[in-house]
Amino acid sequence: MIKIALIVGSTRPQRFADVPARWIAHGAAARPDLRLETLDLRDYALPFFREPMPPLASNGVYTDPAAEAWRRKIGEFDGFIATVAEYNHGPTAVLKNALDSAFYEWNRKPIAFVGYGGAGGVRAIEQLRGVAVELQMAPVKAEVNIGMEPFLGILMQGKTLDDYEYLTKARETLFDQLAWWGDALKTARRQLAQAA
Repeated sequence: MIKIALIVGSTRPQRFADVPARWIAHGAAARPDLRLETLDLRDYALPFFREPMPPLASNGVYTDPAAEAWRRKIGEFDGFIATVAEYNHGPTAVLKNALDSAFYEWNRKPIAFVGYGGAGGVRAIEQLRGVAVELQMAPVKAEVNIGMEPFLGILMQGKTLDDYEYLTKARETLFDQLAWWGDALKTARRQLAQAA
């Protein structure tokens, strides 16, 4: 079993992020290969990155206590899922900042994305894939893209994400890929640590 963090990537007061976060958590609860914990960025008072030197020069240690606590928390997990709101064709600043507020703790671990917005968050996710690679993560191919039709169906018609079969299938594919990569990379990290 791998331990996954679900990072809720928006802190806006009337955010939509809670809808996919609950749905992902519910789906993960039925999986024997995943143990999921939700990390809501509202609960982490991360300052915007202002370290005197990059993490590579400080052995990954942060001077700010909130960032240091965050990076230690991130280190507990074998992989990640992030909810991704798309603002102006990009991810939220708080999500990007959360990624910047750790370094080694992300390395050699998979990440998956659940996006929403006009185009299902695809443009924001595409930017985050490049960030993830720079952090030496393995972004999985599968993603969940909640486009305008289900977004409005939920907000205005009382529908749920489970009413959209293609989204439920995408969630399962995302879990399958995340579990495979999470297990493979956990084994590889263990072997690397034993060889050191």
